Amino acid sequence: MNNGKYIAGIDIGTRMTKCAILDTQTESIVSRATILTKHNLALASENVLKEACKNIFIMPTNVFYVASTGYGRYQAPMRQIQITDITCHAMGAKFLFPNTINILDVGAQNAKAIRINENGRVMKFKMNDKCASGAGSFLERVAKGLELQLDEIGSLSLRSKDPQPISSICAVLAESEVINLVTSGYPVEDILMGTHLSISDRIVALLRQVGIDGEITLTGGITRNAGMVKALETKLGIKLNVNENSEYAGAIGACVLANKRLKKVANEKSQVFVS
Repeated sequence: MNNGKYIAGIDIGTRMTKCAILDTQTESIVSRATILTKHNLALASENVLKEACKNIFIMPTNVFYVASTGYGRYQAPMRQIQITDITCHAMGAKFLFPNTINILDVGAQNAKAIRINENGRVMKFKMNDKCASGAGSFLERVAKGLELQLDEIGSLSLRSKDPQPISSICAVLAESEVINLVTSGYPVEDILMGTHLSISDRIVALLRQVGIDGEITLTGGITRNAGMVKALETKLGIKLNVNENSEYAGAIGACVLANKRLKKVANEKSQVFVS
């Protein structure tokens, strides 16, 4: 790996902090990393940058520009710029899937539906506003109620043959509803898929508010949950854009936007010099 100029994008979320590194010479993402955010947001940003650098055998000092995003973006001490997460997820989705028109970003605390134009600019967006409904923390509550790890509920839900819907939009009440279904003898996989489908209803309702048209890209930590992806595709009736980089869309978008900004500044300076 060469020691060219690198830009890092750091996405500080409520549960996870992610980092992507872009090589400005090839304009490609060359590394990524994710860690638990915990309580110290500044430390999380520093540690995730170290992890991402370690993957490509460079030091954080080789990264000359850092763009931060996410709810904790102001807490990254090494940042040169901070960018809103909606803007970053839009650009990250466009970078990963160039034909993207709509983005569904589902994280630990909220879900967002975003509509962009052909340049990746945000035209319209909607966010859920009801007690973490439709978000990853809702699934965490359900997993807790079933005494399961969060990372195993997605694959387990795919075995469902008779999904049992969860009617509550409150994560706390949903946990009680799940326990009632368990005591009634319903299979765990049916409860899980029912939960995924119920959450999908609320997420799709957000998407309808911005207009469903063209390719839809899913971003955020929820992309690792195969059951949630299937539930959303079932409700929408189409295949979603998802790949191994989708959960890093915010960090990737921060890299790409920072690179665009730097190139614009350099171009403006060169024009002044020529004139």
